[in-house]
Amino acid sequence: MADSSTQSIIIGAPPDRVAAVICDFPRYPEWAEAIRRAEVVEEYEDGYASQVRFTIDAGVMADEYVLAYEYAEDLSRIEWHLVAPSKMQTSQRGSYDLVGNPDGTTTVTYTLEVELSVAMLGMFRRKAEKMIMDAALKQLKRRVEAPGAAH
Repeated sequence: MADSSTQSIIIGAPPDRVAAVICDFPRYPEWAEAIRRAEVVEEYEDGYASQVRFTIDAGVMADEYVLAYEYAEDLSRIEWHLVAPSKMQTSQRGSYDLVGNPDGTTTVTYTLEVELSVAMLGMFRRKAEKMIMDAALKQLKRRVEAPGAAH
């Protein structure tokens, strides 16, 4: 059983702007450093992605995998899971929880649980998860708060 890791950050924008960036998968390579390609392979009737194929290259780890997404009605929660094992992962589950704050900012909580197909000591796996989450949240914050960011 994989351990899950959780991390939060405050982003200077309302939840709908944060959700818009999170849900714009094809543009991930513009701001998420490890992601080389993100392709929506299936959509729900409302146009939101139900499955996305990612190609990542994080130096020590390169992989291609498909994630299935589900969304809360108000986009306050966006969650995903690995559709099928990839070269590097046997499972992945994660979520973004978005909470609007009175000052117009959003607290984003990222939870990630990854089981790798390669043996890795738990200590290193947790460190890798922390690095992935830290980078993802900081890059998301930078993208959402950027002048002229997509609204």
